[in-house]
Amino acid sequence: MLHEERTANILINKAGGNAGPDAKGYRVALPSAWMKALGISEGSRTVTLQFDGESITIRRPAVSDYDVFLANARSSAHALMILYYYDGNKLCTKICADQTTHQLAIENEVSSPLSTAFGVNRKPTWDDLQTFLKDRCVPQERDGLKYYLSDLGLDCYDPLAIIRKTEGRMAEDSCWIKIVEG
Repeated sequence: MLHEERTANILINKAGGNAGPDAKGYRVALPSAWMKALGISEGSRTVTLQFDGESITIRRPAVSDYDVFLANARSSAHALMILYYYDGNKLCTKICADQTTHQLAIENEVSSPLSTAFGVNRKPTWDDLQTFLKDRCVPQERDGLKYYLSDLGLDCYDPLAIIRKTEGRMAEDSCWIKIVEG
């Protein structure tokens, strides 16, 4: 483990944008060896800053269960489908669906269970995903379903295929789903 201490000067500049006339921005240059040791690169530069009143700590964010699940499934070359559940422009839930093992991992991006894909359920199953997809589609019992499916270019009722065409948009809310093969 690298353990080193250095003294540095803080760079102080006028803050830009909508900041007030007396606002300042503070920066410090960090040694590249330290950043490499943290795993910081142009493609991975998110850090967690912590201030305890006397010192500032910079560290990599904790790896989530979602990230571990995704990495393991990818390293096993499983067929993945990533679903992003939005309310308007706000990403609410990320869903990683492993189509090989029929397992899921989710990461809620909002705190209110009313805005998430699975509500208070933090460990949804494959069956929960199928129910969620059906809930984001026109009901299978709908009158004129055959014509609706024909308009979508579909031969049969398949919630995933319907969502690929409609993004799971419903008249009752502003929620929708973006699907990415993973």
